[in-house]
Amino acid sequence: MAWEYVDTTVAAILKLKQEGYTVCALEQVEKSIKLHEFLPDPDQKFALVFGNEVFGVEEEVIKASDFIIEIPQLGTKHSLNISVSMGIALWDFIVKMGILNKK
Repeated sequence: MAWEYVDTTVAAILKLKQEGYTVCALEQVEKSIKLHEFLPDPDQKFALVFGNEVFGVEEEVIKASDFIIEIPQLGTKHSLNISVSMGIALWDFIVKMGILNKK
């Protein structure tokens, strides 16, 4: 991807899709896929979108994404620090896509 400025997250998503990326937003919404149930295709390119710690991922970004993935949580607290969320999601993708096994 040639890096260039875009005005909005949705514009960035549209550009990524044109370049062959599958866009996954991480957010807790009604029809999200649990992270442990999502199986990324190792032959695809993925872009992960994380939201603001307070407000989450914007609705128009959710609608523009190919998949909405949720990190399941137990108890009454339903938010994670952004760095924790990114670490969990990236590690899950790396393991499932077999990146650790590539030479």
